[in-house]
Amino acid sequence: MDPLITVISAAVVSAFLTFVAVRVWDRVRRQEAAARARDIIARAEQEAESRRREVELELKELALKYKEEAEAELRKIREDLHQRERLLDKRQDALEQQSEQLRKQERIIESTQRKLAEKIQECNRRAEELAKLIDLQRQTLHEISNLTKEEATKRLLEMVEQELQQEVGAIILRHEKRVTELCEAKTREVLLSALQRYAAPHTAEVTTSVVDIPNDEMKGRIIGREGRNIKAFEKITGVDVIIDDTPGVVVVSSFDAVRREVARLALVKLIEDGRIHPARIEEVVEETRRELEEHILKLGEEACQEVGITNLHEHLVRLLGRLHFRTSYSQNVLRHSIEVAFIAGMIADELGLDGALARRCGLLHDIGKAADHELEGGHPKVGAEILKRYGEPAEVVHAAAGHHESFSVDRPYTAIVAAADACSASRPGARRETLERYLKRMEELEQIAMRFPGVEQAYAIQAGREMRVILRAKDTTDEMAAKICRDIVKAYESELSYPGEIKVTVLREVRFSEVAK
Repeated sequence: MDPLITVISAAVVSAFLTFVAVRVWDRVRRQEAAARARDIIARAEQEAESRRREVELELKELALKYKEEAEAELRKIREDLHQRERLLDKRQDALEQQSEQLRKQERIIESTQRKLAEKIQECNRRAEELAKLIDLQRQTLHEISNLTKEEATKRLLEMVEQELQQEVGAIILRHEKRVTELCEAKTREVLLSALQRYAAPHTAEVTTSVVDIPNDEMKGRIIGREGRNIKAFEKITGVDVIIDDTPGVVVVSSFDAVRREVARLALVKLIEDGRIHPARIEEVVEETRRELEEHILKLGEEACQEVGITNLHEHLVRLLGRLHFRTSYSQNVLRHSIEVAFIAGMIADELGLDGALARRCGLLHDIGKAADHELEGGHPKVGAEILKRYGEPAEVVHAAAGHHESFSVDRPYTAIVAAADACSASRPGARRETLERYLKRMEELEQIAMRFPGVEQAYAIQAGREMRVILRAKDTTDEMAAKICRDIVKAYESELSYPGEIKVTVLREVRFSEVAK
């Protein structure tokens, strides 16, 4: 039993010691936890205190900031109030000054009204006195002149009418001179403005009919056996082919520029192809003719687009394209027509007229040159007939017919086109006629006119398009003047070669003058 008791005692003692140790350990742990808790609480209190201080500082800074902003806003409001007060003071001063001026004006008006009332009374009194005097004078005049009232009135009105006619005539002459000067100045201004705004390049084209060939052997192939190739070519194209000793070239000659161009292009194609025989010539010429017609139509459409004209008949568009192959003094007629269209449109805009209609008149004014060799008459007449046939407006038809003639003021677009045509044709670089040739032609025109008896002076104007011939009134009569004019025209037609037309105007006048001393 003793060992068992010993074991039990040892177990009890060990359990007791374990319990005591556990209690001691638990107490130690509790103490340590309490210490840590105190440390944590202390740190939290410190952090809370520091955070509280930071918040207080931030609140103080915000308060200071809001205070400064409030003070700044208050200062701004005070300044605005001061400005408004000053403005109100100024307005009040201005109102006081205006009220003072109004009071002064009222006093002046009252004084003026009193004076006017006095003058009106005085005028009424004098009017009554004048009426009495006039009645008295009228009675006296009736007694002296033995004229009735109606007769005296009629005679007085006749005298006044004569005096007024003289004064009105002088006034009309003075105003006519002034209006003429203003019109001339305005015309120069409009023309200069239009020419400056349309700065077209000064170009002049020359249609060439020379075809280069690679060697002289090609000349024999072009001629063909017994000349059958060249005969077939000339028959199909309607041109003359000149083959001479000049090396490397063949000349194509025809009065029709389009026909000549078809022949030139066809000949170039045949030379490049190398196959030259009548069947091939006919095929190439027909193909070239179709291509050139398409090219002509394209040129006309491009001209219409450039000027801004729509709704133009296709035949007129083709005629415009044909003008590309027509020249006047080496100036391309199509480019000349486009230039006239732009200048006419600008002039019309300056004058307050329809610029689009003026451009249409300018573009179509020389349309007759594309067909004048097919119809009788000059290009103005031919062009007018063509335009009328295809339903163009009356202004366009008249501009084509009359841009080289004298025109009335009721046709403003004709005058505009004539001015634009003269500007385009006479500007520097437009035409390539040399100065010597130009001067020689002017001298020939004047010399031919001076050959006729009774001619005192002769002047070539409008770049040789018009002649002014002055006759000696003592040596000629009106019937002789008409005959001299007709003879001069016939002399020009038989002796000179010139493009277009020349208008001859013969003047014969008798002047009488006296000197008042």
